[in-house]
This record gives sequence, structure tokens and C-alpha cells, in this order.
Amino acid sequence: MTTVQTEVLRNYVGGSWQTPSTTETLDVRNPATGDTLARVPLSSAADVDQVVKGALAAFDGWRRTPPTERIQYLFKLKNLLEEHFEEIARTITLEAGKTIGESRGELRRGIENIEVAAGIPSMMMGYNVEDIASGIDEMMIRQPLGVVAAIVPFNFPGMIPLWFLPYAIACGNCFVLKPSERVPLTMQKVVALIEKTGLPPGVVSLVNGAKEAVDALLDHPDVRAISFVGSSPVARYIYERSAKAGKRVQCQGGAKNPIVVMPDADMDMSLKLILDSAFGCAGQRCLAASVAVPIGEAQKTFTPKLLEAARSRKVGFGLDPDVEMGPVITQQSRERIHGLVERGIAEGGKVLVDGRTTRVSGYDQGSFVGATVIELPAAGGELAQTEIFGPVLSVTNASTLDDAIAAVNASAFGNMACIFTSSGAAARKFRYEARVGNVGVNIGTPAPMAFFPFSGWKGSFFGDLHAQGRDAVEFYTDKKIVVERWPKEWSRQF
Repeated sequence: MTTVQTEVLRNYVGGSWQTPSTTETLDVRNPATGDTLARVPLSSAADVDQVVKGALAAFDGWRRTPPTERIQYLFKLKNLLEEHFEEIARTITLEAGKTIGESRGELRRGIENIEVAAGIPSMMMGYNVEDIASGIDEMMIRQPLGVVAAIVPFNFPGMIPLWFLPYAIACGNCFVLKPSERVPLTMQKVVALIEKTGLPPGVVSLVNGAKEAVDALLDHPDVRAISFVGSSPVARYIYERSAKAGKRVQCQGGAKNPIVVMPDADMDMSLKLILDSAFGCAGQRCLAASVAVPIGEAQKTFTPKLLEAARSRKVGFGLDPDVEMGPVITQQSRERIHGLVERGIAEGGKVLVDGRTTRVSGYDQGSFVGATVIELPAAGGELAQTEIFGPVLSVTNASTLDDAIAAVNASAFGNMACIFTSSGAAARKFRYEARVGNVGVNIGTPAPMAFFPFSGWKGSFFGDLHAQGRDAVEFYTDKKIVVERWPKEWSRQF
């Protein structure tokens, strides 16, 4: 294992890059090669307080900046991201392990959020009614909250921060980002581009760290709102602790996403989309297909093709040509995934395609797991309710669509569910009855566009307002009601 770079990263505070007070750091490693890319500092509560104070100092001036001026910085940022697109996509691959195509797709979806947030002058509009009583008018206006923060995960180091950042600052807030300590390099580059836009100091800040930094943000009295994406246990923890501190909170949690395959589905199209959903980004995304549920005769036509295609999935370093799937994020994640497959076997499951022995020539230190398919009993077990977050697709057969929908709705999670069918009636029934926040019909990964909210139900989301689109504007603004009257005798004085 070689050391590529040992730079200690810095925080971005009040418009300048600063070394935090802490001396504790973690290595940032390339999950395909094991090389050390940098060292990330684990900022203390005092470091977080410094960041928040810098943001708070910037708030009054920023909220008074007209929204038509605020969005000019977003236009500049979009252009800079386009200019540096390949550099940032490559950084995502180096630190997160994705294929370069996946990294490009992620960054493109992030840029789309900037484009949508640039519509804030219209999206932030309130409303009014004249003469709610004689000579009295009433209006609703939106005002920014103040300092807001986002705590983001490792699996989309470029896109997920941009679910929050552009909307928050366009609405007039000052934004503090805590990236995952596993993948901090992407947002180091993006924040460096933000600095080039000339954005006023303190409007966007970056603090590196782990649990101490997170808790400091959750508890800080000057942080008005928290956004989070990660596992459900941590989402619940952040939701409860932040709500106790009186903050507005949105927490996207984990998932166990089922995909139902009807006998009348186009099997070739369905297979391709399901493979991309289950094994894209090495299964490390909250919309990854986790459970395939072939119905009736589809068990004979779909499952054999699935196994053949899974066995041929090419695994390797994401910058290498023709690679279809990169590594999982760490060796620890790899071992955890192996252990979960063993649990499934102990519960009566049968491994149909085993990716646990996958090795990639020339990358002995990589945390690779090959595409894995495990058949689980219809009754399921603990694994059927556990988020694996890796390239493992369970197969559970069902006799009818009603049985499949019942299984979908029995899950503690509710992030997404998909159906593949050529029947409009079956599709409508599934869309209507599935208790999940994102539904796909002949779509394997129903990721909402930036102008729709990224939904999620049950144990997959804690909060009321989701990321992106109109929900983002609602989340990042307070509504103020003004009722006013101007008696005629007062106006005569002028």
C-alpha cells in the first residue's frame, strides 16, 4: 500500500480555510486500492462553535441581500462545477469507489438541484388577501431561519450536500456542512469553488469531524435546522436529539427496497434495470433494490436470467475501463456484508450467486464484494428486515400481487418499491397500495428529479419536510403572517 497524499484537511470558517484545534485525524482511503488520500481532522465542539459563530455573523447581511442577487452566486457555482466536472467526478471515484460513470451521474444530479434552487425568487413567494375585514389586508411572507446545518453520508459525497446547500442559501440562510469523514475530499473541492464565486464570508461553512462535531451541531443554540442522510438508527438519534433542542429536522434513513416482477413484464428490460438498481454504486444507495419478488411464472423466466447476469458483473477500480461495479467503502463494510450473508444462510437462505470470494487482480487491498444473490424463505427472517447496504440482492417468491404488496407494507422501512409489469391495472394497484415514499413503475431506481421531494416513509424518514424542490423551500423558511390596517384619518396627515 502506497501513500498518495497525506495532507491534513482544513475547515472553511468565515470565508477562510482554517486548521481546527484538534490533533486527532483519520485516514481517508481509496476503497479500491487502500491508498491514503488525505487525513481528515476530527473537529471538537469548540471548532464547531467557531464555525457556527462565523455563520451567525454573516446572517444579517445575507438575509437582507435580495434573492435575485443571492441566486447569482448559484449561477456562478453551476458554471464552475461544469468547468471542473471531470476533476470532481474523479475525486468521487477515488474516495467513494464508484465507477467514473456513476460519479458523473451523481454530480449531474447535484447540479440539477442548483438549477432548481436558482428559481427561489418565484419559489419563495408568499400570498396575500385584501379586505379580510373592512380596510384590513393580510399577507404571508417567507423569511430565512438563520444558521442551518447538514450532516451528509459517504455514499453520495457530491450530490447529497447539494440536496440542501443551494436551497438553504438561496432562501437567505447561512449553511454549515459536515461531510462524512470517510469521503471529505469532494466537498473540499466544491467549497473551494464556492469561494471563487465571491459568496460573502460565512454564508457557507465546512466543518470536518465525526460524532463530537455532529453532537455539537445538534446541541448548538444558534443552529436552527438540521438535515441528515444516513442509516435509520442514526437518523432517529439525530431527529430525537435535535428535536429536543427545539430544531427543525429532516432525517433520511435506511431502506430495504423491494422490486416486484410480474409474469407479464418485459424480462430483458426489467433485468437490466433491476441489475443497475441492485448493484449500481455497489448497492450503497438508499434507493438500491434489496429484494426481488418474482410473481408466479416470473420465477421461471426472471430468476435464471438474473443469476446469469449477476455472475458476469465486472468488478474493479472505478477508473478502469469496462468496470461495472466498484468496491464497498471500507474493509469493515466488506466484512459486515459477509456476516449478513452468513446470517441469511443461518435463517434458511440459499446463496445462488456468491460474490464474497471476489478478488480483483492488482488491487489486493481493495474492499471488493461481487454481485451476490441469496434466496430467502417466503416467511423471511431478520435479514429480510435488515439493510445490507452492499451488492446483495435477496430473492423472495410470491404467488400473487396481493401477497407481494402485503410483504412490502409489512416492512419497517418505506423508502421505495418498484413493480415491473405491462398491466396498467396491476401498476395502479401497486402505486395506490404500496406504503412507501417513492414508487417506480417499470423503473428500477425511482430517484426524484430536483423539483420533486426525495420522499421516504416509516423507518426510512424522520421529519415532515423532505429534501429538494418545494419541500426544501418550506423547510428553510419561516412563514410570517402580517395583518395590517391603515385608517383614513392617519393617511390624511400625509
